[in-house]
Amino acid sequence: GGTFTDIVARRPDGALVTHKLLSENPDHYDDAALQGIRDLLGLSRRQAIPASSIEAVKMGTTVATNALLERRGDRTVLAITRGFADALRIGYQNRPDIFARNITLPSLVYERVIEVEERISAEGEELEPLNEEALRRHLEVAHADGIRSAAIVFMHGYRYHQHEARAAAIAARIGFTQISVSHRVSPLMKLVSRGDTTVVDAYLSPILRRYVDRVAEALGGCSLLFMQSNGGLTDAKLFQGKDSILSGPAGGVVGAVKASAMAGIDKLIAFDMGGTSTDVSHYNGEYERAFMTEIAGVRMRAPMMRIHTIAAGGGSILSFDGARMRVGPRSAGANPGPACYRKGGPLTVTDANLMVGKLLPEHFPRVFGANQDEALDGEAVRDKFAALAARIERDTGKPRTPEAVADGFLAIAVENMARAIKEISVHRGYDVTEYTLCCFGGAGGQHACRVADALGMTRVFLHPHAGVLSAYGMGLADVRVMRERAVEAMLDDALVQRLGPLLDEMAADALGDMAGQGAAGDRITLLKKVHLRYDGTDSPLIVDFADRAAMIDGFEAAHRRRYGFIVPGKAHMVENVSVEAVGAMAEIADPVIATRRDGTIEPIVSTTMYSEGEHHETQVYRRDDLLAGDRVEGPAILVEATGTTVVEPGWSASVNRH
Repeated sequence: GGTFTDIVARRPDGALVTHKLLSENPDHYDDAALQGIRDLLGLSRRQAIPASSIEAVKMGTTVATNALLERRGDRTVLAITRGFADALRIGYQNRPDIFARNITLPSLVYERVIEVEERISAEGEELEPLNEEALRRHLEVAHADGIRSAAIVFMHGYRYHQHEARAAAIAARIGFTQISVSHRVSPLMKLVSRGDTTVVDAYLSPILRRYVDRVAEALGGCSLLFMQSNGGLTDAKLFQGKDSILSGPAGGVVGAVKASAMAGIDKLIAFDMGGTSTDVSHYNGEYERAFMTEIAGVRMRAPMMRIHTIAAGGGSILSFDGARMRVGPRSAGANPGPACYRKGGPLTVTDANLMVGKLLPEHFPRVFGANQDEALDGEAVRDKFAALAARIERDTGKPRTPEAVADGFLAIAVENMARAIKEISVHRGYDVTEYTLCCFGGAGGQHACRVADALGMTRVFLHPHAGVLSAYGMGLADVRVMRERAVEAMLDDALVQRLGPLLDEMAADALGDMAGQGAAGDRITLLKKVHLRYDGTDSPLIVDFADRAAMIDGFEAAHRRRYGFIVPGKAHMVENVSVEAVGAMAEIADPVIATRRDGTIEPIVSTTMYSEGEHHETQVYRRDDLLAGDRVEGPAILVEATGTTVVEPGWSASVNRH
């Protein structure tokens, strides 16, 4: 992740071990994931990792995401049909901020454009032959200038791809090491999003491949799987740039769903608050995916978990501009990190929690300071908040204590997170009060009850591995292979007859990629979906493939829930179809917690916590001491190896059987 790297390991006896270390610490190790594996195996920084000691490694990574955000991918040339050189720059002419007078367009991810003399019509007629000689000359110039990644995007190439295939062969002969072709990367309609997705794949795949190869080499050839944005694992050799954007957050969604299912929860809001950002998602029986998203100014047409992300994490920087207090969007990251990390960092949400007494330095890992053996620096935090409180009083004339200032920042952060949850639930027709808030991430437990209060939710679920649930979820995830195909035809009985063989062909292709990835044949499930919309609209809803009447019934139920109405008698259009092959991996059993016999639990210490304008005498409990059936009345603080949970006044925490 952006601040911490989380690791969950399963020992030969089935016991689970967790580990957490800073993602960036160049003075002590080169790669946090590999160092964490070495730590768990008892190896030094320089010792080789014995492949014979590891059955499999399942990873999620932000390498490609960070490269896209920071525009640090490989140099890329775009080859596109003549006349459309500016199509991706122009895009859809959206104005996200309609009142902005100084419009700053996101930087392009491709370096240069080649306009290719070719054209195939929407009906498949060759209007202009491919000028192979001219294309070869332009590609040779780009290659001579040091560009090694090529993205090939032709008009109507999603369906008629003979020109794209010939262009790719030319690029391969010239020596391009990464060639992304739109009919393979995103075989769907809409030139702009298909083109952007192809360019992103060409831009990110090389940097991702270098990282994957480095990890694979260090692991000595043991099984290596990566988490994809769609929530499924894939073999490292098949991991592509376009499928890596939400690699880390997707693991959190899977972890939340799997862990909640063990506790008997099937309707949940996943709330993942880490060091840099907060990710929220909705689950009501099946994973929700977005097939069209925009990330870092780039339109992506690839299946991804529907995750809403905001810049509010434990490392979000607190600021005061003379009139307003703000939380984020900038983050202190892992280096320098929050002020309490002993690296001279700014005040952050983590520091606010420490200031009000919700984080206790004596119960936090001693991994800070020059030698990585010191506790959080509470004195530095108190001094900085005292100075900030004095400044606020000077600028506004309103005296406030340092604790009140810190609590005010926390209230802002909570409101930001509650608003994000409304975006993916209330605004889409779901009654959030019927759901359980599944909190995880290193900072999730510190804000769980206040976020639930802001939404009117009455139940919060925190798994024992909540602090590392994204990593835990990757261990529980299935292998998934997805295939998509554009259709763009009116839904009638004749089309339904044609879709059956098409979906079977796509399923066979997906099963071919599934082979050799560790899923037994009797544990593979095929999910066939149709993306359906009203004719004349452009917002498809996904339904299961079935007979025509059943698909229309499913579509109209989903349309009524999403938009509040249906249009009886209006024609339906099939935009595209998709097939998902799901290979279930071996299950990891959640241990059953023993039940307490005498009904008592003793706190380890008592402290004072400031919340909602008051000081509260607060009991501190060690989570490992809790047994099934225990009930703790708030205010209370539960501490454990991977995080801290704050039970606010008026709340109670209970421990279930699992």
